[in-house]
Amino acid sequence: MTIFDEIVDEQYLTIAEAKTILGDIETDRALDEDREMRYELTRAVEHVNRFATLDPEEAQEFLAELDDIEKIDERTAHKIVDLKPRDRDELRAVFAQERYTLSGDELDEILNVVAKYA
Repeated sequence: MTIFDEIVDEQYLTIAEAKTILGDIETDRALDEDREMRYELTRAVEHVNRFATLDPEEAQEFLAELDDIEKIDERTAHKIVDLKPRDRDELRAVFAQERYTLSGDELDEILNVVAKYA
């Protein structure tokens, strides 16, 4: 059951970008004494603070490099930026739901890009 009728817009964010947005929300809530942060928001802020290792500019550069690789779509590129897989097995897990498989050379090409930002 959902309270929404339709999706109006959809945009993918990296964890680094989400950290910036949630940080702004957290600051706004801290300034207003009457307004508490809900549990879900608190957990989301904790999550991004724990797992965001890149700054938003680095994440965008990383995405741009992944965009140059032919078989990576936007959704998968965002997953790779957030997870930063270290080996072929972890990278294959990212592509597990795709209808195609990547060759060893294609996997290595992606891992070389990941290594620059890891």
